[in-house]
Amino acid sequence: MIQKANRLNDVKEYYFSTKLREVAALRNEGKPIINLAIGSPDLAPPISVVEAIKNAMQLPTAHQYQSYQGLPEFREGISNFYKTNYDVTLNPANEILPLMGSKEGVMHISMAFLNAGDKVLIPNPGYPTYESVTRLLEAEPVFYALSQETDWLPNFAEIEKQDLTKVKIMWVNYPHMPTGAMASKEIFEQLIAFGKKHNILIVNDNPYSFVLNDNPISILQAAGAKEVAIELNSLSKTFNMAGWRVGMVVGDAEIIKTILEVKSNMDSGMFFGIQKGAVEAFKLSEDWFVKQNETYKRRQKAVREIFDALGCTYNKNYGGLFVWAKLPEGKNATEFTDKLLYENDVFIAPGNIFGSNGEGYIRASLCVSETELKEVLNRLTSVEI
Repeated sequence: MIQKANRLNDVKEYYFSTKLREVAALRNEGKPIINLAIGSPDLAPPISVVEAIKNAMQLPTAHQYQSYQGLPEFREGISNFYKTNYDVTLNPANEILPLMGSKEGVMHISMAFLNAGDKVLIPNPGYPTYESVTRLLEAEPVFYALSQETDWLPNFAEIEKQDLTKVKIMWVNYPHMPTGAMASKEIFEQLIAFGKKHNILIVNDNPYSFVLNDNPISILQAAGAKEVAIELNSLSKTFNMAGWRVGMVVGDAEIIKTILEVKSNMDSGMFFGIQKGAVEAFKLSEDWFVKQNETYKRRQKAVREIFDALGCTYNKNYGGLFVWAKLPEGKNATEFTDKLLYENDVFIAPGNIFGSNGEGYIRASLCVSETELKEVLNRLTSVEI
């Protein structure tokens, strides 16, 4: 057996990778598992997007290698989308880099700027990939606490009590996953000032802007943001294209050029048809978001009824693709969710997989039909809290 690389010593397989195998095994045994844990949109992409990828298959260039920087009309589409929806001006020639999903962007950005021994500010709770990628690159995670008391927003006074001298990147994610908390433009302005003060690259991961959110914002709206900040975005949740793997990183041209130095050595361009589909997605009117959110609003109400039945509490002002809820006092998140899985055939994510500050919380996805959510509620009426 060839010995694995040392960089894997502190990295575990992604929680959902292992847990979904277990769920699949239970289903193979005949268990009627309903999965509320994963944020994989079950709604269809726009019809015009699907038609665009079909039509693209007939074009002579469809099956060739594509540009590392994406089709010009794709970058133009991103630029127009940011101007229309965020009032952010981006030069499509050099301030936009298409990605095969924003998740790969976490790796590319980290590879572009981190050396072994550098430090990275990571939210607790937050997206687990920020930590795992940091460790894979032999950099050091420095966790900054988010809590219900501060509305899951950064406490800069507390962060600055830490030694920040070797910190090169700070990950932020608003609307926040897993909690659904929203940031304001004022918070983004504080983040930009913090990044400038400590010479830290601020990366906002922004895939949930348009899900149950009446005020989509970008960190690049803050004055001077491009000097120290970039933003990841994605079509996965916005247009129900998660499996297409299409996203982007946007920001200052020199930072984007540096990330391209990594990316151009990792793949050979995004599939032509997917880019053509994305171009059509960016042309959709606000009606698309309104209609989609009508569905998510009904589902959110149903999930909250489930959490009411479980004795949980939640913030009704939060949006995003999930509902984040506090368990009854003294309950362990993993034990609670495993009990639901094994005894009630319902899979809900324990909050502690997103960090230690997620202990005592659970998270449910809105990517489940209302019929299934009603069935979950029926199954949980006899649950002993």
